[in-house]
Amino acid sequence: MTAAGANPGPAIASTLAPSGGRKTAVGRRRKLTVDYVTFMLVFLGLPLAIFLIFVIWPFIQAVFYSLTDWSGFSPEMNIIGIENYIRLFNDDIFMTALGNNILLAIVVPLVTIVLSLALATMVTVGGPSHGPIRGLRNSSFYRVVSFFPYVIPAIIIGILWSQIYTPGGLLNGILGLFGLDMFESFPWLGDERTAMGATIFVIVWSFVGFYMVLFVAAIKGVPAETYEAARIDGAGRARTAFSITIPLIRDNIQTAYIYLGILALDAFVYMQALNPSGGPNNSTLVMSQQLFRTAFNKGEFGQASAMGVVLAVVTLVFAAIVFVVNRLTGGKDEGGRA
Repeated sequence: MTAAGANPGPAIASTLAPSGGRKTAVGRRRKLTVDYVTFMLVFLGLPLAIFLIFVIWPFIQAVFYSLTDWSGFSPEMNIIGIENYIRLFNDDIFMTALGNNILLAIVVPLVTIVLSLALATMVTVGGPSHGPIRGLRNSSFYRVVSFFPYVIPAIIIGILWSQIYTPGGLLNGILGLFGLDMFESFPWLGDERTAMGATIFVIVWSFVGFYMVLFVAAIKGVPAETYEAARIDGAGRARTAFSITIPLIRDNIQTAYIYLGILALDAFVYMQALNPSGGPNNSTLVMSQQLFRTAFNKGEFGQASAMGVVLAVVTLVFAAIVFVVNRLTGGKDEGGRA
C-alpha cells in the first residue's frame, strides 16, 4: 500500500524531464529573434557581402580576363585559354621582375623585423641590468623619431630619396666630406650593383619605426616577472631576447612578416618613384611595374590580368609558407595550446 500509495509525481517528472528539456532546447535553438537576425545581418551578412563583391568577384573577373585577348579599351575579347600564361613564363623581363619580387620578399621582411625587434627590445627591456625592468633612458623620444618616416606618404619618401641618391645629391655630398672621393657623382640608382640595395634601404627605413612600435606593444604585454626571473637566473640580454621575448611575441612577428612580404611583393609606389624605368638592366623592376606597363602602355589587359593572377597566387603561397614555417618551428595558435 505504501508503495502503491506513494506520490508518483517526482518519478513521472524525472521521466518526462529529459524529453521536455530536449523539446525546450530545440525550441530555443530554432527560435529567431529580431536581435539575433539583426546581429547576423550587420556583423556577418554585410561584411561577407562586401568581401564577395569587392574582393572575390574582381579576382574572378581578373581570372576570366587573363584567359582572353582583351585590350582593355574595347568591348571585344576572344577566349584564348592559357596562352597569356604561356607567354608570361617565356618572357625574360617578367621572370626577372618575379625574381626581384622574391628577393624583396626575403630580404625586406627579414631586415626590417630584425632591426625593429632590436630597437623595440632596447626601448623596453634593454635598460640597466639592476633595478626595475625598463628600457633605455629617453626611450619615448627614440620611439617618436623612429616612427616619423611611417607617417610620410610612400610617394613622398620615394621622391625624396630619389633626389638624395642623384649623382649630385646629398648622399654623395656627405660621403665626399669624409674623404670618400670614389663616390663623387656616383649614380646609386643608375648602377646595377647598387640600385636594388639602395631601394631596399629606403623601404626598410620607412617601415622600421612602425614595426618597432608594434613590437614594443607586444613586449609590454609580457609580464615583467618573466624578465626578472630570467635576470635572476643570470640570463644576459641576448639570451633573454632569444629565449623569452621572441617566443612570447611569435604571433606578432609572424603577422609582421606576412604584411612586409605582401608589401615587398607589390612595392609599386617605391619602385616607380625611385626608378620608374625599372633600373639598369631591369635590376629593380617588379611585377606590378611590368603589369602597369603591359596594361596601359601596350594595351594588353588580358596579359596584364594574367600577371595580376600570378602575383596574387605568389602572395598566397608566401603567406602559406610563413604559416607552415611558424607551425613547424614551434608556433601554435590558442586552439593548439588548448
